[in-house]
Amino acid sequence: MKKGNTYILSLGGSLIVPDEVDYKFLKGFVELITKRTEQGDKFVIVCGGGGVNRKYNQAAQKVRPMSNTELDWLGIHATRYNAQLVRLLFGKIAYEEVVVNPYEKAVTRKPVIIGAGYEPGWSSDYDAVYLADTYKIKNIANLSNIDYAYDKDPRKFKDAQKIKDISWKDFRKIVGDKWEPRMSKPFDPIASREAEKLGLQVVIMNGKKLKNLEKYLNGEKFQGTVIK
Repeated sequence: MKKGNTYILSLGGSLIVPDEVDYKFLKGFVELITKRTEQGDKFVIVCGGGGVNRKYNQAAQKVRPMSNTELDWLGIHATRYNAQLVRLLFGKIAYEEVVVNPYEKAVTRKPVIIGAGYEPGWSSDYDAVYLADTYKIKNIANLSNIDYAYDKDPRKFKDAQKIKDISWKDFRKIVGDKWEPRMSKPFDPIASREAEKLGLQVVIMNGKKLKNLEKYLNGEKFQGTVIK
């Protein structure tokens, strides 16, 4: 096999299942990653929960009050369900199991490893951070449905400013230190804390823009927020 790079991708559930399964996006994503593996690259891809998580969480809370831990477990299993879908879409080039423990390295020659949620208390972003540590990779691409992170929620504040480059110290002032199930943050606060400790660089970009993702993989100029 050709020698390439290893990439950690945090694949937001909003891309996999925004409301229904986005098979058109998934088809293009799988084709791009497969092409890169043919060039020698390897990928660890951690899947989020998306619409599956949202619907299960909302339904559960209509039946009875749920603790954050219970809601987290629903979300974790939503990520695993999505991860099984993505793993199957990659066929023979994917490792045969979904990795759920980010502290254990999968022993495989397969160029694609699919991961999912592990424990309550954080999102799949945290799992991506510790998979990066396990595989000794210093960069993570966080793929979501936004082009950039902002200094405040652009859906609520018209004067919100997009961020191109930011330190972890300043970014954590924006996202805070507390995690809640289904929290809408560009990168999980707990994952941000750990990423800063480990000295990781995280890029936030719109995963639907596959040509932009390819630019990132090529080491070219891309559209997105760099946190380091």
